[in-house]
Amino acid sequence: MKIDFSSSNELIVYTTKQHLYKLLLEQLEKDFTFSGVHLEIRKNCAPNKLVEMLQSEIKKLILNNFAGYLNLLYRIDVSEKEIKATDGTDVDKLSQQVCFLILKREWQKVWIRSNTVS
Repeated sequence: MKIDFSSSNELIVYTTKQHLYKLLLEQLEKDFTFSGVHLEIRKNCAPNKLVEMLQSEIKKLILNNFAGYLNLLYRIDVSEKEIKATDGTDVDKLSQQVCFLILKREWQKVWIRSNTVS
């Protein structure tokens, strides 16, 4: 199934409607932890707060721990082609774009697992 989202908020709304939001939170926390980035996500985290928190953490990584940022992208398996297509001239804009790419990839993982017949 291929669904095209145009923003992080659109993706979150769809994920919530599909009852996959909790699984998305768990996947994010797992991948951030495995990549060595501490990100505590509360189970009742509001979608808009999630996006703000992710964008803030991504911005901090870009500015202060670029190796950690690259490791996170590798761990999550964000497309290198999509990363290269982002606008790196403004760190705020870049963090928004990368947040969206991370959410898309994590959503794909969650959706595939929830729709795979065992």
